[in-house]
Formats: sequence, structure tokens, C-alpha cells
Amino acid sequence: MRRTWLAIALALAAATLVAVPSASASRYIQHGIFDDAQINYGDPDKVFPQLKQLNTQLIRVNLVWGGPNGVSKRKPVNPTNPNDPAYDWSVYDAMVKQSADNKIKPVFSILWTPSWAGPAKNMAPRRTIDLRNFAFAAAKRYSGSFHPVPDAPALPAVRLWMAWNEPNNPVFLKPQFTKISRHKYRLASPRIYAGMCNAIMSGVHLTGLAGEKVACGATAPRGNNTGTQPRASVSPLIFLRGLKRAHARFDVYAHHPYYQHPNESPRKPPPGPRAITLGNINELLRELTRLYGNKHLWITEYGYQTNPPDRNFGVSWTKQATYLSQAYGIARANPRIDMMIWFLIRDEARIGNGWQSGLYTATGRRKPSWQAFRRMPK
Repeated sequence: MRRTWLAIALALAAATLVAVPSASASRYIQHGIFDDAQINYGDPDKVFPQLKQLNTQLIRVNLVWGGPNGVSKRKPVNPTNPNDPAYDWSVYDAMVKQSADNKIKPVFSILWTPSWAGPAKNMAPRRTIDLRNFAFAAAKRYSGSFHPVPDAPALPAVRLWMAWNEPNNPVFLKPQFTKISRHKYRLASPRIYAGMCNAIMSGVHLTGLAGEKVACGATAPRGNNTGTQPRASVSPLIFLRGLKRAHARFDVYAHHPYYQHPNESPRKPPPGPRAITLGNINELLRELTRLYGNKHLWITEYGYQTNPPDRNFGVSWTKQATYLSQAYGIARANPRIDMMIWFLIRDEARIGNGWQSGLYTATGRRKPSWQAFRRMPK
């Protein structure tokens, strides 16, 4: 009898060794870079070898619907046809080809309303069907089987999509609140954005392609929750609750859990109750569970600026590398975080108005964070 129980115990122990450590040690998370200036508009012969050398798995790219660099310069006659003459996809065609050649997957974030579709680029289109049609045309063009001209090779596939950027921030979506009386304001942006999220979700999935995922949210890390501020904004948890009330639908939620002060490490909770950073990311996940079940999370923008050159908001070069490794460790340990995107690959030249969170300086010098990023487990 003793030998029987010993055999059972040994068998159970062996099963545990097979099941548990291997699962925790190999938890899959994809990491990447977001830097439109370099990836879309820089020198592809220079930036893609850098991305490959960094072992980059993903690149996030703003797929601009309207505005000066927009795909849709005028109203298309047949908006669901990717080859409608109103569309100019040339920047993105070149980018997806370079990505495929380097085995990097793009994440397309549809952004900015054309002047023919709405009153301003950071306002919702007058008709959400226009946004849905554009999302469908984009997903069809990058389906992996679309030939831009007869006898030309099919364009590479894109399966990962995002709806807009930081819609709880008035820089990207207005209005955040609507005035209902002299001193009263009503929350507006979650309801407005829910319609945009659903339009992009519907448009992408109308292709019927396997493996497509659409992320909504991409929320900024904090908000003031008042319409009386010059820059009125909505905090992430309140915004998420508003999305649920407005019946927003998505495959995965996205968030940007930036720090607020240079003395905040990735593990440190934010100083105020209105912010969601990596230090309290589980608060967002708990609310996501309560409202939407076991949806997963993408971190589609994150970074630490360095000093030099930013003396006000930057950390030391060494600390940036340390914090990068810590941040990815936090994400990798969480089974519901599937993606983490670093912003930027290269510092922007403008100090103050620009960002200096690059793995390279503006002049091309590698920071210690370059090596930290390169060593991320794949």
C-alpha cells in the first residue's frame, strides 16, 4: 500500500512539474515599438534594420484616415473599395511590405477624421458608417490576398487593429463633456467614442478573416473628470464604465499606463486616484473583468523620457533601462496582458514639446535601454 501511494505521489509531482513551471516560464507576450516619424516617414532602409536588430516583434502605426497625411483626401465614391481613387495608401503599402520582409507584425491604429466626414480631425465623423466603411476598406486591403493592381503580388496581411488613440484626452477627441447649464457639464466622450469603436470593430470584422483583433480604449493614463477645466479629460476607469453604458464592443482593451513624475518607478502606484499606471494596472483589469469578463489588455504606448535631454520629466539613462526591464517584467507576469509597445525608437529633437523616451538619442546614439529592449524574451 505504501508503495502504491508513493507511486501516485510521484506521478502527481511529475505532472505538476510538467504543467506549472512551463506555463509560467513561457507566458507569451509580444513587444514592439511605436514611432510614426521614423517608421512611416523616416528612412526605411535605416529604421527597419534597427528594428530587426532590436528583435522587434510588433510596430504600432497610426493609419491616418483624414488630415494632411490622410489616406482619404476627398470623399470616396465607393468607400468600401480599397482602390477607390480618393484613397492614397502608398505610405502604408510600403510599410507593410518592409514589415513582412523583416518578420515584424504591424498594429494599425485608425485615427483622424477627414474634413469631408466631420467638423475637425479630432471629432467624430457625422456618420459612423463612413468610419466603418474606411475600416472595412483598410482591413480588406491588408487581408493578405488583396492585389493593388492586376498581376502584382498580394499585399501582406495585417490582423491587429486599434480604434483611435487616447479618446479620453481632448487632444485626440472632442468634446469630452457637453455643457447642460451654466455650471453643469455632462460626460460625453465615452458615448461618442463607443460609436467610433463599434464602427471600426464592425468594419474590420466584416471581412470575415480569421485572427483579426480590434482593440478599443487606448486610454491616456489619467483625467480630471470635469468640464470646467481648459483641458477637460476623463480618467480611465470612469471612461471604461461610460463605454459599457454606451454598449461599446471590442475584442481587447488597450491602455497607456505612463508615469506622472520622474520619481515613479513602474511598480509604484500613482499618487492620485484618477490615474492608471503599471503600478496599479490590476485596478483596470478588475474593472474590465466586472464590466466585460475576461477580456485581455494591450499596452499600446509606454515609455520613460531621459535626462539628458529632458531635465524636467526625464530619468537617467541607466534608470530608463532599468525601468524598461521592470515594466516588461510586470506585463509579462500578468496572464491577461498580451502586448507592450514602447514609445519611441528615437528621441524627438524638440525638447519640451517633443518626447525623449527613445532607445536612441536624436543624433543616433544608443542608450542603455537599447540593450535592455533587445534582450526582451521572445
